[in-house]
Amino acid sequence: MRLPCVFWPRLFWAFSLCFLETLTKSGASPLNCQETCVCASDVISCSKKDLGVVPSGLPKYIAMLDLSHNNLIRIRADWTTYPLKTLHTLLLSHNHLTFVSPEAFLLTPNLRHLDLSCNKLRTLEENAFSALENLEVLLLYKNKLVDMDRSAFDEMNHLQKLYLSHNSVQRFPLELVKDGEKLPELTLLDLSFNHIRVLPVKQLRALPAWLSNRLYLHGNQLTCNCELYELFWHWHVRQLASTIDFREELQCYPPAQPRTVSVNVFSLNGSEGMNCSVVRETGMEAHLEETVTLNCDTKQRDVNLIWVTPGNEWIQKHGDWTEVNRTIHVLGNGSLQIKRIRLEDKGTYTCYAQGEVLNETLYVTLTVFNFTQHVHQDTLNTAYTTLVGCVASVILVLIYLYMTPCRCWCRPGDRGQGEDRDSIRSSVLSATPNHETTSDKAALSRHVAFLDPPGDLQGQNGKLKPNGSQEAPGIKGHQLQISSPHRKLSDPGSISSVFSDTPIVV
Repeated sequence: MRLPCVFWPRLFWAFSLCFLETLTKSGASPLNCQETCVCASDVISCSKKDLGVVPSGLPKYIAMLDLSHNNLIRIRADWTTYPLKTLHTLLLSHNHLTFVSPEAFLLTPNLRHLDLSCNKLRTLEENAFSALENLEVLLLYKNKLVDMDRSAFDEMNHLQKLYLSHNSVQRFPLELVKDGEKLPELTLLDLSFNHIRVLPVKQLRALPAWLSNRLYLHGNQLTCNCELYELFWHWHVRQLASTIDFREELQCYPPAQPRTVSVNVFSLNGSEGMNCSVVRETGMEAHLEETVTLNCDTKQRDVNLIWVTPGNEWIQKHGDWTEVNRTIHVLGNGSLQIKRIRLEDKGTYTCYAQGEVLNETLYVTLTVFNFTQHVHQDTLNTAYTTLVGCVASVILVLIYLYMTPCRCWCRPGDRGQGEDRDSIRSSVLSATPNHETTSDKAALSRHVAFLDPPGDLQGQNGKLKPNGSQEAPGIKGHQLQISSPHRKLSDPGSISSVFSDTPIVV
């Protein structure tokens, strides 16, 4: 069976690649310190030699290997066949690298400086650098990085500087700085000149100053908002290098507008910007008997801290409880803890940070309110008693208004009169009769009676005389008679006077 002509070029390239790999594995390009590379004891430089593969036969005592400015395309796991335990610096910048195997650094466990800048890497695979547990500096700037697996930098417990600028990263890798768990010793993260549009502002505000000091975010495609302005203004007030050194490069794009013209972040508080309010630094607030922790947010790590209280008491880091005030203590991380705070503890606390590079002086203002935040038990008991009393009063009022009065017959002979009298009273106080008497059940019709005052009690405009008296009249056409014929009417201000013109259902 004859192959078509179109397959012959592909077959040729396949055989060529296999031949090159065979040459590489067999050591066809051994290290040549006279012509190819420059060897200076434990430093080997093979820069600008148009190398397509890593030379073989590297000495085991090598400490620094420079392979920059060559034509390397891939770094596989077999670029060295034996451990290079003394190698601490590997320079691979300015090549054409598109792939770096996660197993490529298994035999270089003590590598501390790795330069992969100015290549063509597009992705970082899972656990790409996890084998480099002792790496301190990693340079990946000016590649074509778009995707970075969240586990690419796992197990790098000693990484201090990570350069990711001039790539195409669109997501801020929050997992690298959050809580300091993944990269506990990271002090520099360069994400400048990427394609990041949104920042996790709340989480970035919580970062310590020694990390925010060299968290570079300038040159991105950030969207303007007031939260972004507050973040960078806070860093600017603290004189952090990430904002002081690159103030003009901190640009953002106004929302809902074409991304053609950017504005400076610090101009968002003006009338021409978004009119963001000016951020003012606030101190701490506390209540009596609380425990408060004051942080000395310095730009450096592992510095000597000295606290001075408002009462001019000097407290050093790792010191014991003070003799003057045993409620104040310096914690292991340098924070000042005050237990069972009192009103006398308010004021400005000064923190002196003494480091190898610079000395800092920070001020923390503490405001103490003259009351406790917890509610006393007696207050709760009083409130509960008052509530129960109000509920009981409402229930009694409802019983008085809506419950039917009890029928009590004082004398057996007055039973009928009592029934009629009860019916009349209930009719006066309610629009609906509440009692059914024997006579009501027997009668099919009801009559309405009006109690009109006699003429001699009427004064001007037909009003009743205030002090007039009259015998109580009977009700015509009804068997009910008033038991006291000589009873005098009450004055007009009484209840009976008010209801004197009210129709009564009988």
